[in-house]
Amino acid sequence: MLLTGTIALVCALALRRGAHALILRGLRAPRLAHQRAPSDVGLVAQEVRLPTAQGKTLFAWFVPVPGQSQSPAVVVMHGWGANASLMLPVLAPLHATGFAVLLVDARCHGQSDDATFTSLPRFAEDIEAGLDWLHQQAHVDPKRLAVIGHSVGAGAALLCATRRPDVKAVVSLSAFAHPREIMRLFLTEAHIPYPVLGWYVMRHVQAVIGASFDDIAPLTSMARLRCPVLLVHGTEDAVVPFGDAQRLHKAGLPGQVQCLEVKGGHDPSLALELHLPALIGFLQQGVSLDPPKQTGKFQ
Repeated sequence: MLLTGTIALVCALALRRGAHALILRGLRAPRLAHQRAPSDVGLVAQEVRLPTAQGKTLFAWFVPVPGQSQSPAVVVMHGWGANASLMLPVLAPLHATGFAVLLVDARCHGQSDDATFTSLPRFAEDIEAGLDWLHQQAHVDPKRLAVIGHSVGAGAALLCATRRPDVKAVVSLSAFAHPREIMRLFLTEAHIPYPVLGWYVMRHVQAVIGASFDDIAPLTSMARLRCPVLLVHGTEDAVVPFGDAQRLHKAGLPGQVQCLEVKGGHDPSLALELHLPALIGFLQQGVSLDPPKQTGKFQ
């Protein structure tokens, strides 16, 4: 009897360790090399390493505004499996308008340190690391900081802003409404039946990341935010449906959240190319600068 119980316990522990290893593997994002650099858009950037949580460091490009003291600044965060180079379309226009820009690689992405896994809360920690670093820069005004994020980076930007009163505005590109829905879609695509194994995966993922999906959901963040938010979302997004943006818009405080419909899918390139004047105008208002005439229709 004792031997049988011991064998059963060993088997259960082995299965749990195996499941844990598989879940961690599923939480890992692909690491892509930088495709371009700020020099490709005609700007010279400082390559910096930022300290973040768990003793890790992040790679980032920083482009200050020459000759300008106390300039506003923007932290730019990419999405899952991407890196800072894919957010370069915002760099030159923001810089030309007087913003210092910090483009960050999240942990496990680009040239930043590796970790056992990354997650929306860890993306948020990495955005906070960028904000903390900007506070130490003599020519940046710590009272005029904003964040731009894409996809998971957008959800992380919203979460970060709920606990950072120094964030004066957030531009969210293609944010999803709730991570539980994303996980359910992942389970379906992986042919993992929810009633059999999916519920365990969902519970274990929340234990691994150290937070419940409800607590970190962008829908939850929207209700807690006190800074202006611009939700930018493609009407043809096949990864995160446009309806998520509508739900996030409804969840925010009236008069504080705006939504910009753009043609295109989940990739932010088209939105950044066609609607940057509107995005920049929104950020200028958020950090109390005089905005130029805006283009694009906010709802």
